[in-house]
Amino acid sequence: MADGDAEIVRDRRRDFGDEVVRIRVLRVPESETFPEGIKYAFHYGRKDSDVPILRYDNHHGVHERHSGSELEEVDFPGTEALLRQFVRELPDHVSP
Repeated sequence: MADGDAEIVRDRRRDFGDEVVRIRVLRVPESETFPEGIKYAFHYGRKDSDVPILRYDNHHGVHERHSGSELEEVDFPGTEALLRQFVRELPDHVSP
């Protein structure tokens, strides 16, 4: 993989009326920013809003949980474990 390249590991979007869930995982070159070689975003939100209802991501190299406008750093137990946590937090009417 050349520097700057990204390989799509998982990319799924599901629409639920005015809400959307998107699961995106990329394999990227290991670096200081992405030491695991993974870049991800697990997003649940309204289609007409830039503020997520819930999102886990590491877009800036820091593992974060966004809940509305609140933001907190989180531990990274691995992509699959974090995805399971995200799914557990989704409301019943939503399923990725």
